[in-house]
Amino acid sequence: MKPVERRLLRELPALRSHMTCSAALALLGAGLVVVQVSLLATVLADGFAGHGFRTATLAALGAVMASRALLSWTRGVLAERAAADLKRGLRDRITARLRQTGPVHMATRRHGETATLLTRGLDALDPYVVGYLPTMAATAVVPLTVVGWLWWTDWTSALVVVVTLPLIPVFGALVGMHTARRTAHQWRLLARLGGHFLDVVAGLPTLRAFGRERHQTRVVGEMADAHRRATMRTLRVAFLSSFVLETVATFSVALVAVPVGLRLLGGGTDLRTALVVLFLAPEAYLPLRAMGAAFHNSAEGIAVAERVFAILDDEPPKPGRGTCGGRADGARRGQAGGTRRSPVRDTTRRGPVGGIRRDPVSGARHGPVNGALQDRVASTRHGPVSDTRRDPVSDMPDARTAHLCLDRVTVRYPDRAVPALRNVSLSVRPGEHIALVGPSGAGKSTLLALLLGFVAPASGRVTLGGTDLVTSDAVPPDPCPPDHCPPDLARPDACPPDRCPRDRCPRDQVRPDLDAWPDLDAWRAQVAWVPQRPHLFAASVADNIRLGRPDASDAEVRRAACAASADLFVEALPQGYDTLLGEHGTGLSAGQRQRIALARAFLMDAPVLLLDEPTAHLDPESEAAVTRATVDLMRGRTSIVVAHRTSLLPHADRIITVRAGGLVLPRPEPELVPAPAPEPAPAPGKGKVAS
Repeated sequence: MKPVERRLLRELPALRSHMTCSAALALLGAGLVVVQVSLLATVLADGFAGHGFRTATLAALGAVMASRALLSWTRGVLAERAAADLKRGLRDRITARLRQTGPVHMATRRHGETATLLTRGLDALDPYVVGYLPTMAATAVVPLTVVGWLWWTDWTSALVVVVTLPLIPVFGALVGMHTARRTAHQWRLLARLGGHFLDVVAGLPTLRAFGRERHQTRVVGEMADAHRRATMRTLRVAFLSSFVLETVATFSVALVAVPVGLRLLGGGTDLRTALVVLFLAPEAYLPLRAMGAAFHNSAEGIAVAERVFAILDDEPPKPGRGTCGGRADGARRGQAGGTRRSPVRDTTRRGPVGGIRRDPVSGARHGPVNGALQDRVASTRHGPVSDTRRDPVSDMPDARTAHLCLDRVTVRYPDRAVPALRNVSLSVRPGEHIALVGPSGAGKSTLLALLLGFVAPASGRVTLGGTDLVTSDAVPPDPCPPDHCPPDLARPDACPPDRCPRDRCPRDQVRPDLDAWPDLDAWRAQVAWVPQRPHLFAASVADNIRLGRPDASDAEVRRAACAASADLFVEALPQGYDTLLGEHGTGLSAGQRQRIALARAFLMDAPVLLLDEPTAHLDPESEAAVTRATVDLMRGRTSIVVAHRTSLLPHADRIITVRAGGLVLPRPEPELVPAPAPEPAPAPGKGKVAS
């Protein structure tokens, strides 16, 4: 058994139970085979001897045959259920792992290969669970049972079986090692084909614009042909293996049958014993022959399992810890003690992000109008909808009153030598509006990803009211070291020793109770995120707006769309809010998709707002509409906006330039794109540059 197979059995209790049940059923089946052969030999021997057929013997033989058929059906049903449970469990673990590693780490993978693994790949485990594991259990039980009965019936024939039986696994192993390499290569070609095909479909407009669609058609055809050739080579080896095993088994049975026939002719044994030996000897070789065929059918599934565990073992960058209010052993907490919860909850128990229910009094619909989104975003088997994101655990401070602080944070990506963020410190007051400006690639989007928990800092801390958001660790109020720099200064080395900014990053809300471990989801429940290119699912418009609050009523959805200036174009759609969108919001313009994302944020009504260039790539009219909705959304909320254009800058309390992974003050750089449309006059006291 390969290491990956042992790990499957070790980590999946349902698979171990299936293996145990298969062994028990195989043992029962072996006993029925022995009884059936004995009864059949008795019936034939009596018939040849002229004693006639006994009714009781025939009835018992029929009952045994019916029992074997029922046993075979039961084995198949249990195997199919075990395969379904295994695939569902692995899909849940993979999706949970991908959620835990975050979208930034996920972006390093080819999405097509991951999609192939979660669909066609996991389906390749069916032959392994349904065919190979039951056959392996039978191989461990049936030959021993048959040989034991043969030894009691005719020890010389049993001795021949014992000598020839090991030949089948030996020849099977020799061919199987070659097959395993070919099957692994075949799976790699299939994964590459799936990934490349998804990339081609996604980029088809670009390919057509540059006249490269015919070339990619040839490339996809060549990759498909390479996979076909690899599959045929694997099948050729599999057929050769089956031929070898069948030949060895046939010669082995002949070595048993010929001496038995000679002894029967010479009077050395009776007819019933000879028939029992001739009927039972092939049953001893049958599981081994079936195991050879099942092994080849399951080889692709084993290769898939290796890829699954490679994803489950893939570790994202580990978060580091700062020194202000931290501990030297903070990064190791929970590994030694075993009491710390993971910062990412297993959301497979939360219930679907969707579902329809009606208010028994008003009759209003709550949840999605259709089930498309809930089928694509979350599992639908865990009961009714509950708005878990709006009910954070009590250990998380309230973002409406707590300061959000970055304490000397450095973020590194595994494939880059230069940090994406370097020694960044920042303090954000409740209700403050901050605009981040700077050239592309400076680290602005990385800063938002850090606040969302998509990436972990290599060093430093991100806290809300003193609670560490990265490690979900409630930090006690230790004094700041004398060399700590005010959070909004760009150069910590220029900070005077006497300027410890306890008043700038207050720690009076720190919870010193170390037994309270808040969940990262509780922080995200207080954050509304509007990315530069929001993702819309292939579902209704109402479903997409409800993403942050799946239990919102139709009236709440409409009010959110109206606040985001999206109600007019939504109501003009063929079916209004029930209109089904295509993949990635196909059918809507960029500005309309942006306003749907703003409607999500309005509906979520979170105290913290993160916006990543919400007006980028928009025409003047769309930008003006999105800007008005964004300004309305920012009121009364702590807002951090990444801006490449000046339309939102007059509404910011502080404007901070990000350059080369650090914060540069006091004034924005000229990389901004002028706003194409006039903006309303700034509110009093707004728009001043941080100092």
